[in-house]
Amino acid sequence: MNSSVIQLAFEELISKNCIIVFLGFTIICINGTFVFTFYQSSVLYTDPRYILYVHLVVNDMLMVWISVTLYVMSYVLQSVNMVLCSVLLIIASTTQKNSPLNLAGMAVERYIAICKPLHHPHICTIHRTYILICLIWVAGAIPPVTDLIISSVLRPFNVFSTVSFCASSAVYVSVYHDERNKAVQGIYMSTVWIIVVFTYCRVLLTARKISTNKVSAKKGQNTIMLHGVQLLLCMLSYATPVLDTVLVLLMPAQQRNIRFWNYFLTNIIPRLLSPLIYGVRDQTFVKHMKKIFLGRMLIVKIEQQ
Repeated sequence: MNSSVIQLAFEELISKNCIIVFLGFTIICINGTFVFTFYQSSVLYTDPRYILYVHLVVNDMLMVWISVTLYVMSYVLQSVNMVLCSVLLIIASTTQKNSPLNLAGMAVERYIAICKPLHHPHICTIHRTYILICLIWVAGAIPPVTDLIISSVLRPFNVFSTVSFCASSAVYVSVYHDERNKAVQGIYMSTVWIIVVFTYCRVLLTARKISTNKVSAKKGQNTIMLHGVQLLLCMLSYATPVLDTVLVLLMPAQQRNIRFWNYFLTNIIPRLLSPLIYGVRDQTFVKHMKKIFLGRMLIVKIEQQ
């Protein structure tokens, strides 16, 4: 009886991990097609708008890879070197914060393009776009690196040469870590929402005022609205620990299923939908993607003949 129960639990564990790994690999492959298309077209990789979009896609690819790795490690490896665990947690936290910050940058770029079209070529240059991306990474990395420094001060340094279960609670020992993390997330998300709402309202007002190029203004308005939808999808990952705690308290017997479905719905699905919402809708991107892949398929068919 016990052996059959253990076998069923093991099979369920393997199947769930395989599903997560497969979906993670699928997301990386889909996003990889967008990145490949971007670097194959000079029209795309010289446009700040698409540079920011592809940075968002690459960031999500890295986040999915790290996130899936940590998820599988939580089941497979009960003891992980603390240095490796710290690096993975810092990357995971940084990429999570980068997504909303990048969406704010994309919204501002559209706001400048619609509301200040004459200044757009001078403000939104390729060089300044890459500077913005660097600043996004710095802003995203400051909270987790600060947490690690505080933990290093509060505990012996040789603790990082030990092995432990890889979780933020094992690395960050400060009693104020959770409260500080919630405050930082609140500040980041509030700032991004203010930027998105402000840019949307300004573009909306501009679209009503201008008598020419209303189509472009309407597209800019819809684009910023999509950034809001993407932002909502990003925010789902912040709800993961809260939902885990609440649902496990309500249904303690379903802890494994709750953890799996919560992670699946709040981390995997949003990272699948977010790039598709923007990339597939953008006619310029889709046109170049079709041109590149249809051209390569044609070349393969000719070579086979």
